[in-house]
Amino acid sequence: MLTEKSLLVCEKGHTYYKSSDCRSCPTCNKENKPESGFLSKLSSPARNALIHEGIDTLDKLSKYTEKEILNLHGIGPASLPTMRTSLEEEGLSFKE
Repeated sequence: MLTEKSLLVCEKGHTYYKSSDCRSCPTCNKENKPESGFLSKLSSPARNALIHEGIDTLDKLSKYTEKEILNLHGIGPASLPTMRTSLEEEGLSFKE
């Protein structure tokens, strides 16, 4: 079953095709990827979900449970080990 893709244009003028309602531009995502820190280790959808919620530091991430993080659109179970490791490296963990 093929999904129809729509041609979209982002605020910066990049054109791209999407088959979902997610309007994140792949070109902008690459340009905005951090070079270091825990966010740089995550996929674009996961990174965007956290940033959208205002979670841009490990200290802020530690205020959430794993279940709360998994409920964010764009974050799947594959992202949790990376986040757990980053938290542990700083002596932090997800909220119980």
